[in-house]
Amino acid sequence: MLVQVGAHMMRLALISRIAVAALAVVGSGCGYHFAAEGSGLPPQAKTIYVEKFGNRTSQTGINDEFMRFIEDEIANHKRLVLVDSESAADLVLSGEIVFVDTLPTAFNSANEPLSYTQTISADASLIDVHAHKVIWASRGLSSSENAPVVAESVVTTSPYFVQQNLRSQDIAKMQDIQVAQTQQASSKQQAMENLAQNLYASMSEGF
Repeated sequence: MLVQVGAHMMRLALISRIAVAALAVVGSGCGYHFAAEGSGLPPQAKTIYVEKFGNRTSQTGINDEFMRFIEDEIANHKRLVLVDSESAADLVLSGEIVFVDTLPTAFNSANEPLSYTQTISADASLIDVHAHKVIWASRGLSSSENAPVVAESVVTTSPYFVQQNLRSQDIAKMQDIQVAQTQQASSKQQAMENLAQNLYASMSEGF
């Protein structure tokens, strides 16, 4: 009886290991497919034109800022070549920034803000120029980033801080207003970069 139980347990362990290995292979394959292949795009499409995004928010110029991030994201993946006119494009990407907000998310004992969260959202669509139809559209794609606004709330060892051209001793010497300005500007840039990544991933995979 013990031998049978032992053999049964060994078989279960083997099945479990095979299942885990299979999931690992599938997961790694999907990750590569997701990052590089762009299966949601028409296979014959080679070029893309990005129309100037609209801006439904009160922040003047944020659509122009975002354009740089989405164009960089498209260029980085090398799946599509950016062109300067719709007539030269297989695909046309258009959209608008629909929401930008900054809200306090952490407070000290005196109820003064220690950090803010900045959120940016966009609607976008992709047109197949040759088929004359929309092949992808998404509403409310968004990204949020936290921005500490006082020196003691800045985590100087975080990847978020390391990307900035600042050192921990620089932050320690700044007034709170300076910390707030530098960190909010940096978090805004990070939020737009993340949104561009989300938009490209959704567009290129068709979800």
